[in-house]
Amino acid sequence: MRRRRVNRVAIISMHTSPLDQPGTGDAGGMNVYIVESTKLLAQLGVEVEIFTRATARDLPPVYELAPGVLVRHLTAGPYEEMDRADLPGQLCAFLSGVLRTEAMYDPGRYDVIHSHYWLSGQVGWLAKERWGVPLVHTMHTMARVKNRLLAQGDQPEPLARVVGEQQVVEIADRLVANTADEARDLIELYGAAEQRVAVVNPGVNLTVFQPASQGAARRRLGLPQDAHVLLFVGRVQPLKAPDVLLRAASRMLIDDPSLRGRLVVACVGGPSGNGLAQPSLLTDLAAALGISDVVRVVPPAPQEELADWYRAASVTVVPSHSESFGLVALESQACGTPVVAAAVGGLRTAVRDGVSGLLVDGHDPADWARALHRFVTAPRLRDQLSAGARTHAAAFGWQATAARLMDAYAAAIANLHKVPVAVSNF
Repeated sequence: MRRRRVNRVAIISMHTSPLDQPGTGDAGGMNVYIVESTKLLAQLGVEVEIFTRATARDLPPVYELAPGVLVRHLTAGPYEEMDRADLPGQLCAFLSGVLRTEAMYDPGRYDVIHSHYWLSGQVGWLAKERWGVPLVHTMHTMARVKNRLLAQGDQPEPLARVVGEQQVVEIADRLVANTADEARDLIELYGAAEQRVAVVNPGVNLTVFQPASQGAARRRLGLPQDAHVLLFVGRVQPLKAPDVLLRAASRMLIDDPSLRGRLVVACVGGPSGNGLAQPSLLTDLAAALGISDVVRVVPPAPQEELADWYRAASVTVVPSHSESFGLVALESQACGTPVVAAAVGGLRTAVRDGVSGLLVDGHDPADWARALHRFVTAPRLRDQLSAGARTHAAAFGWQATAARLMDAYAAAIANLHKVPVAVSNF
């Protein structure tokens, strides 16, 4: 059967722009997902237009991210970063910009809408009804999941978000889940119909993130050649739990004081979300634990430099309380660096326990210290897991992600118009 052609997709990403540097503000794995997947969709012949909120007055109304991929900056609220809690008040203004854009063209400009995060889903819901096209939605994170796994001192997601997510689940023609675990959460926690949920694993840029000399990377970053480098990459907020790494490192030094001269704890990222209330959290905690001499806090880095951090590390640490997938874990493994990660959510898919890294139950710093100390006492463990890490990551290319998204779009169109649909064999 012939699959209905998808010519143009409207991507809604209201609260964060794909042009933002991951690791600061609200920019993270979702931004990487949108950038990489849309580039590959364009290579498959699909025109992509990404709608996002303008955060500066001098941003161009339309910016070409890549051939076939346009970013449209819409005015909705002040020209500055806004807390996500304040963004629902700008939904009407943002939606108005989306609808005005479509109205400038002949009817039928977009074949499908793909919204990312619940705020964008609310916009996509109304645009879907106005344009008569299907809505595909990716949650990325879910309030009910986060509220089950709150970090100590973290604030629960508000009821308004829970209700908003439920509405999007009920209206979307297709829900794209990053992993089977996330699909199960959509079905069990939100009552999503199983036949409307598609599992599409995110990918990794295997051209940027690939193995290279650890020694050369350490020289470029100014790290000692003989150091045990424990790396954290991501937004600094309670959800991501970088404090668990620092507390584990402190425990390692208490148990083995001889490590102090060789241990380096590198944290690459910036404050985000609830972490904005404590912008010096990591340096303050390091001082309180008496480990300031081994902790190095680094601003978010572009992909090429980030790849060097992965290569330079002995192990990458991902202690998050909740993750829909965990692109950091995949990027690290693609560079040949094993990962020690929390056994939660998508990390159970992103990391293959005992093969590409180690999964740790819970967030007790003592448990994390024991897991990390294994890389000190058994250096061959890193070599063993490094080989498994490269093999595991190689199975996650963005080409496969884009192909599966095309299938989800085609299925959503078929459901709306009741036309035959064939699944691709990309």
